[in-house]
Amino acid sequence: QVQLVESGGGLVQPGGSLRLSCAASGFIFRAYHMTWVRQRPGKEREPVAAIENFGIGRHYADSVKGRFTVSRDNDKNTLYLQMNNLNPEDAAVYYCGAFTKWNDRWNLKKYDYWGLGTQVTVSS
Repeated sequence: QVQLVESGGGLVQPGGSLRLSCAASGFIFRAYHMTWVRQRPGKEREPVAAIENFGIGRHYADSVKGRFTVSRDNDKNTLYLQMNNLNPEDAAVYYCGAFTKWNDRWNLKKYDYWGLGTQVTVSS
């Protein structure tokens, strides 16, 4: 069956870095665009970084531009999110999601698959 499994979350101090991974199985990973989405306490899910299926096009939320980098390895069926210079506002559960039309990258209702998330805590 389809699975998206996030990992790499944890506790980090402000200014620190984390690298998240999302391992995909059960579907043709290279056929899907992918996005990292986060949900902060009491807030709705918000997309933060999207990448096209072959990794050429990328799109970032303004709040993470210059600090986060999304990448993927289609040979390993894995999506990544390198997060640098983290601040307390980045603390959230981070999910990966898969979708098929690039224009829908910020429309979460159009996504086909979701992972269960990994918690990121930013605190001193």
